[in-house]
Amino acid sequence: MRVAVNGVRLYVDVDGSGLVPDGPAMRERPTVLLIHGGPGSDHTTFKPIMDNLSAHAQVVYYDHRGMGRSDAGDPKDWTLRQWADDVAGLLDALEIEKPYVVGASFGGFVAQAFATAYPDRASKLALLCTGPRGDTDLSVEVFTQFGGPEAGDAARRFLGGDMGAFEDYGRYCVPHYNVSDVDMSVHTRSVPSPGTLAAFFAQGGDWHSFDFRSALANIQCPTLVLHGDLDPIVPLPLALELYDAIPEQYSQLEVFHGVGHGWYDKPEAWQKALETFLFPDETEE
Repeated sequence: MRVAVNGVRLYVDVDGSGLVPDGPAMRERPTVLLIHGGPGSDHTTFKPIMDNLSAHAQVVYYDHRGMGRSDAGDPKDWTLRQWADDVAGLLDALEIEKPYVVGASFGGFVAQAFATAYPDRASKLALLCTGPRGDTDLSVEVFTQFGGPEAGDAARRFLGGDMGAFEDYGRYCVPHYNVSDVDMSVHTRSVPSPGTLAAFFAQGGDWHSFDFRSALANIQCPTLVLHGDLDPIVPLPLALELYDAIPEQYSQLEVFHGVGHGWYDKPEAWQKALETFLFPDETEE
C-alpha cells in the first residue's frame, strides 16, 4: 500500500498482527519500524532476515522517498533531514506511537537523524552496521587492506564524489563488503534508484557532511549498536564512535568477529542479538 507523507506517497508493507487474542481480551503487541539501507535500494533487503520479528511484533517496512516503490518527490528533498521527517510523518499517518526503530547501514543514518530530531518518538533503537558520520579516508584504508590498491583507488574516487567511478566501485569494492559469498538476489530484488544514490555520494551530498556525534546526546531510549569487525564501508572505529556518543545509560554494543557489512556472514547471530534486545522477556533461555 502507499501512504501519503509530507507531499509524497511512501510504499508500506506490514507483517504480523498488532492485536492478538489473549484469553478473554486482545493484547496489543509492539510495532517495529524497519528503516532500510542504500541509498538507492528498498525495503526488500530486510526480507527474509527480519521475518522472525513478526513472531513478537507488528513489523512495518517502507521505502524512502526517492527509492523503491515510493514516489520520487523533488530531488532537492533527498536529504537525511527530510528522510527523518518522513519517518515522523509516517508514524503520524499510521498512528504508531513509540515504535521499536531499526535502521541498517544508510538506514541507520536516517534512524539517527530521526532519533536525534525526535528523541521522544521511539521506545527502542537498534543501529545496525552504521556510524555517526562518513569517513572516506578510513573506508579507503580498509578497502585497500582487503582488496589491494585497485579497491582503494575505486573507493577513493567513488566515495570522494566521482559518480563515474561507480562501476569500478562495484567491481573492486563491493565484493569485500562481506567475508562469505552473498546471495546477490538480496540486491536484485530491490527496485534500483541510481539517482538517489548519486545525490547522496556526489559532491555536495550528505555523505560528505553529516555528523551526528554531538546530536546523539539527545537519545532518550535504549539503543543497541550492532556491527561487524570487518566492515569496510562503515569501519568498526565509526561504530565505536557511535556507541560512545550515545548517553551511557542507554547505549549497548555488540561486535561480531569475522563479519563484514551487515548480517550476511552470521545471520543467525544477528537475528538472536536483535531479538534479545527488542524482546528480552520473550527470548530468555
